[in-house]
Amino acid sequence: MILAALLALATAGPTHAGERQLLFYNHAWGTFDRSTADAIEHSAYLREFADFEVRTTTGVDGSVWTGRYLRGRETYLEIFGIGDVGGQDGELGAAGLGLSTERDGDIGTIKSRLTAAGHTPIEFLQTRDFGDQKPVPWFDALFTFEKYDRFGAWAMEYRDEYFADPRGNTQPARFPGDVGRERYLPDRYKDKLMRDVTLVRIAVTARDLASTKPLLRAGGFAVRTFPGGVEASRGGTTMRFDEVPMGRTGLKRVEFELNRAVAQHVERLGNSTLVVGPGKRAVWTF
Repeated sequence: MILAALLALATAGPTHAGERQLLFYNHAWGTFDRSTADAIEHSAYLREFADFEVRTTTGVDGSVWTGRYLRGRETYLEIFGIGDVGGQDGELGAAGLGLSTERDGDIGTIKSRLTAAGHTPIEFLQTRDFGDQKPVPWFDALFTFEKYDRFGAWAMEYRDEYFADPRGNTQPARFPGDVGRERYLPDRYKDKLMRDVTLVRIAVTARDLASTKPLLRAGGFAVRTFPGGVEASRGGTTMRFDEVPMGRTGLKRVEFELNRAVAQHVERLGNSTLVVGPGKRAVWTF
């Protein structure tokens, strides 16, 4: 997911935590130094730990990015190295967060909530090209900002056209209007250790944090302010945002639930460390 390209295309209040939750953690991404990205890309251990893939994607307006993906049951993580994406998203310390709906049409309610709170959400359609130069509608999305420093969060809702395309390797609907994360992701996680992302901790600037909070509230997360940042919970994954100056931003920590309990294993990946176990938990620090 490339913020700069999507925002460029899209451009050409009160909390709702007591109501039905509409948005859920889908995935986070971060851009790291080349040695870390390369170590992750070539790690044999990560291919045992998670449903792991290195993929180059062509998106809307021909934008291209190469990511390293660790996928679970409902959630995933995306890793870039410097220059793997265009513009400022490919710079060290850039990061992003996708929050998705589970039911068709909920993104319209998100838009209404943001508008009622005095914000003007920016809408766009993301597409995916599977290699035949015929872009397939992928998901509808909303931004709550026009400019960002190093981080942006967006709301997203998968499209029926994408689920209907067999190249997406998606799963059948579990109920009418199912556009959820579990349907989107394959079931290969069952043969790996990683089950899901349970926490992400991201260092962001004050401007980027200010543009993120309205989306969290509109999505129905429980948003708690603490000295130096914000924490959003509900829905299985906790998201913590630490306010920092430019030069210190980025994805800093990811925690995972595992499919089974294991003895402790420590894996050094460039300038990051993944500690798996003991038990059914893993922690990756960057």
